[in-house]
Amino acid sequence: MDTSWWPAVAAVVAVALVVLIAGRRLGLPRRTPAAHGPGPPPRPRSGELWSVADGRTCLVLAVESVRGHRARVAWITGKYDDRRAGVIPLPPGTVGAQGRAGFLEADRPEEVSLWELRRRVGVLDPALWDEVKGLGGGR
Repeated sequence: MDTSWWPAVAAVVAVALVVLIAGRRLGLPRRTPAAHGPGPPPRPRSGELWSVADGRTCLVLAVESVRGHRARVAWITGKYDDRRAGVIPLPPGTVGAQGRAGFLEADRPEEVSLWELRRRVGVLDPALWDEVKGLGGGR
């Protein structure tokens, strides 16, 4: 039995696995079409707070409609993690109920489709915006 082609098959499988694993480790976005309804997408601006479809709140860092209507956002959470250096405390009442603590996860900005943004919650304090606006190319 001729097995001279087995090393070639093994090499192709190995390269495919390396590309797959490297893509996931680098956090490359998966190409899934964004589901959206009819009409134009929302028009967020840098520095605004928005609620997304699953109920999470985010700060819009930058908007880029040229590349398929995407926004670079930083998520807002109610939990503080002192092991992460990029978590910025927000003034009480910035998001949600008065007095509730909120924290901006500035160390992990992500890109989301504009159609995922559901409603505008407010605007970030200008002094705090000056501190974080460089994270996503915001102006």
